[in-house]
Amino acid sequence: MTATPAMEHPAWLPPAAFEAVGRQTIEIDVPRSLGDSPVLASLRREIEVATREYGGAASPGPAGADRRDQSTTLRFEFDDSLRVPGSYTLASTPAITIVAAGDANGLLYGWFAVVRVGESAFGENRPAQTFIPATGTRMLDHWYNVDVHPVLGQVERGYSGGALWFEAGHLRDELSRVGRYARLLASVGINHVCVNNVNVHPTETTLLTTRLDWVVRLADIFRAWGIATHVAVNFESPVALGGLTTSDPCDAGVRAWWAETTRRVYDAIPDFGGYVVKADSEGQPGPFAYGRSHADGANCLAAALAPFGGTVHWRAFVYNHRQDWRDRHTDRARAAYDHFTPLDGQFADNVMLQVKFGPLDFQVREPLSPLLAAMPRTRVGIELQVTQEYTGQQRHIYYLPEQWHEVLDWRPWAGDDTIADIATGSARAGEVPSRPGLDAGIIGVSNAGADEFWTGHPLAQANLYGFGRLAWDPSLRPAAILDEWSSLTFPGADPLVPRTLRSVMLGSRQIYEDYTAPLGVCFMVTPGVHYGPSVDGYEYSPWGTYHFADRDGIGVDRTRATGSGYTGQYHRPWTDIYESLAGCPDELLLFFHHVPYDHVLRGGKTVVQHVYDTHFAGVAAVERMRANWRGLAGLVDAALFARVDELLDEQVRCAGEWRDQLTTYFWRHSGIPDAQGRPLY
Repeated sequence: MTATPAMEHPAWLPPAAFEAVGRQTIEIDVPRSLGDSPVLASLRREIEVATREYGGAASPGPAGADRRDQSTTLRFEFDDSLRVPGSYTLASTPAITIVAAGDANGLLYGWFAVVRVGESAFGENRPAQTFIPATGTRMLDHWYNVDVHPVLGQVERGYSGGALWFEAGHLRDELSRVGRYARLLASVGINHVCVNNVNVHPTETTLLTTRLDWVVRLADIFRAWGIATHVAVNFESPVALGGLTTSDPCDAGVRAWWAETTRRVYDAIPDFGGYVVKADSEGQPGPFAYGRSHADGANCLAAALAPFGGTVHWRAFVYNHRQDWRDRHTDRARAAYDHFTPLDGQFADNVMLQVKFGPLDFQVREPLSPLLAAMPRTRVGIELQVTQEYTGQQRHIYYLPEQWHEVLDWRPWAGDDTIADIATGSARAGEVPSRPGLDAGIIGVSNAGADEFWTGHPLAQANLYGFGRLAWDPSLRPAAILDEWSSLTFPGADPLVPRTLRSVMLGSRQIYEDYTAPLGVCFMVTPGVHYGPSVDGYEYSPWGTYHFADRDGIGVDRTRATGSGYTGQYHRPWTDIYESLAGCPDELLLFFHHVPYDHVLRGGKTVVQHVYDTHFAGVAAVERMRANWRGLAGLVDAALFARVDELLDEQVRCAGEWRDQLTTYFWRHSGIPDAQGRPLY
């Protein structure tokens, strides 16, 4: 409900979404101890703006049940029985709707929940229902560079314009938009952000020292919306910033430097969240240079943060990026498991190992990382990528909650426990944690930037919204999340609008997979930029080899019997399912096995015919998406309609390029024509 510039889209919080709550007489009744909370001040502003716009009333709401306003129709009150931070209860009678929480964050989340429910939150009996966040860490990492990097730009893997708070080596003078962004994040329950790139370039290291005032300003903004601020740090900071001759994590001087530097940070930002670290990965420095382990490195920083309650997010994205492409046994997919499982139980309690959902790198289709289920004595957070690095770069429609739901619902053991149970610290079957109750987390790489639509592609806003909702409650269904988002973003729209959004977004993950890399093959993308097809682009590079295509077949042998042995990193039944050529799911066949082009899939088609059919079908599906979208002309905002329409033209063009290159490649390698006689060039 805060005012926005004419060229800034309100995303899922347009003024019209607040009409139902804005008509109410609203009271806040909380103890005086919460009275000066900046989060509570944000809630009061929300109420004031909404009621002023739609004719309701904001009661002062003094503490004490005996002084409550009898005309109140929506009341926010304190309930100290709700002990999980951020949780809230929602209940209503025909006369009054009540939101109760044990802290200010919970009251704010309850406010946005009432907005989501809309008109049906009022005037009817609703039994009390308590909403508890599944995990205490619901975090977005922002790959924002302080300086404009010559290759990566202002935002690494950013497809939504520049950074929201950095601009060409400076903190932006005008930060009001950061406040509106924080409000969007709070509305879906995000409670942690990292403000700079995990690939920490030299300028970023000074965010701990001479530019700490920048972080202070950002933390002040995020704090008002219940969000803790983190900074990504370079492991060599003691040398780069402190003038030391070593950054050895076991050196007393190094540990003292981190302790003193961290103390100064907390003096300036008492609720600072902690550090994010990418070490010994893709050229970033780390403890290996000193003969130390990742646990040694992480625990050094953890010791500095522990007195203040801070957390180290230590990324597990560690592998050899100087491989020999001729070596069929060095397997990048194995690397994280091989590096980290020997260290299980050695990390301090305030270290969270941040693990990408797949063993490679946010691919369209890859199995779940076995590391997620291999460290029962370690806090493990799952990392998802909201920015669409390998999934269309916010130029293609790809509704990511479909992928994430599949990820979070996967069962790594024979029992009922899921990846969501691991990410929320509640896994019990399979391997019972010896330190149960450790807070875990769900972390995403943000897709937001300075673009007027926040996310480049207006419909990619649904991915940011969906990440927050799934981080709060991993059991939510993708279709239900989409319906929530569309009803908020397009309130009161013609019924054709939500129906069309369903038709173009649900199933878009499968459509994108159909016209891009097939059957679990990874990295068939243009090197560096990662957009558009380049079948052999990475095949002979030091970053890894991903399909081993020749005249006889295609795919990577990762079996224990004849390949890299990667299948042995899984628990049963998956280690046996993936090992077996007959049992391996079709969609992952080429990730685990090298097979002839005429190998018959479990679905009945040969590999090569599957490639032909899916790539032609994928292009046809995108053409239908575009036609369906064009049926909304005049029914949605003109600028938004035009942006989506333009991007759908690009998606159709790019899908056709993928189809032509992939089908031609498979035909030339296999010599097998398309059974339907379509042109393969």
